[in-house]
Formats: sequence, C-alpha cells, structure tokens
Amino acid sequence: MTAEVAAHDVPLDEERAVVARLQAGDRAAFATLYAWYGLPLHRAILHRLPDPTLAEDVLRDAFRTVLEKIDTFTYSGRSIWFWLHRIAINRAMDQHRRVRRDRELADRVGVEPGALFTEAPRPDRRIEAEETATEVHAALDLLTPRYREVIELRILQERGREECAELLGITLGNLDVLLHRACKAFRKVYPP
Repeated sequence: MTAEVAAHDVPLDEERAVVARLQAGDRAAFATLYAWYGLPLHRAILHRLPDPTLAEDVLRDAFRTVLEKIDTFTYSGRSIWFWLHRIAINRAMDQHRRVRRDRELADRVGVEPGALFTEAPRPDRRIEAEETATEVHAALDLLTPRYREVIELRILQERGREECAELLGITLGNLDVLLHRACKAFRKVYPP
C-alpha cells in the first residue's frame, strides 16, 4: 500500500477531528488512528525490516512515540499518515542498525547474536529484584481483573498483540486502548 493510497482512504476532515480529539486527551481516538493506519504502517515496516516480531515491536514503539508527541503535530495541508510513516520508518531503520551492529559484534566474538547482552541479575541486585517483583504483583492485585490480565499477558508474558486480543476476545484496537488504560491505572497504584 502506498502512502498516497493510505492517506486518501480516510477523509481529511474526519482524520483532523480524530487527531484533534487525541490532542485534547481523548485516548479512545488513538484506537481509531491505529485502526486506520496500523496495518499500512506495519506493512511499510516489514518492507524494511522483514522480521515480523521486530516489525511488531517497531510498530508499538512508533505508536508510543506518536502518543508522546501528538501535541507537537500540526497539519500542513496533508494527512497525518506522512508524519506517522516517517516515525515508523525511522524506528525501523534504528532497529535495523541495532540488529546489524549486534550481529557484527557477535560475529567478531564468535557467539550467537541473542547471547551477547543476556546476563543474570548481579548477586548484589537479587534482593532488590525480588522486592520490585513483590511490589509489582501487589500493585497488580489492586487493579481490576481485566486490567491485570492484559498487563500480565502483554507485558509480563510478552505475548504478541494478536494473541492477547484473541485470548481476551477483543479487537486489536480495543486491546491497545485496554492496555493503555491498564498501564495508566497501574501507574496510579505503583509503588503500593
């Protein structure tokens, strides 16, 4: 799908209204924006970064950046698609460089790329890690069961978006909204 096709699928006035709602703090508008542009952006990322798992991570990071920077976006006579696309492609290129550097370093030292930076917690940090885990679980216990479940599936178990949505019986857009709200609720109770 080309940028022009994606940009013209959504009427500009409708898109402007959704973006204005998002800039005003209506996070449900985020789900609409994601529903419109998530798949085309995922395809654009996959074109440059053909690992589906990495592409999904890049898409998540790109939309996180969109949420963080949406207040800085201003219309300049064309769709927000072009801004979203640039953010996603920049994240994909960053990830591609990181993977390439890790692979080159792993080749030099003669290990598998994934084995380079995985290490066990230092012994002096074990107690701190256990205390943090206890605090996290105590905070999770204060959330609604639905919020706790989405955080456990998506963040703690690191399951993919599609799998989480299927397990929860909701759409991907609803999953994103639910996870956003769950994380917001978690931040209010952590640390307990």
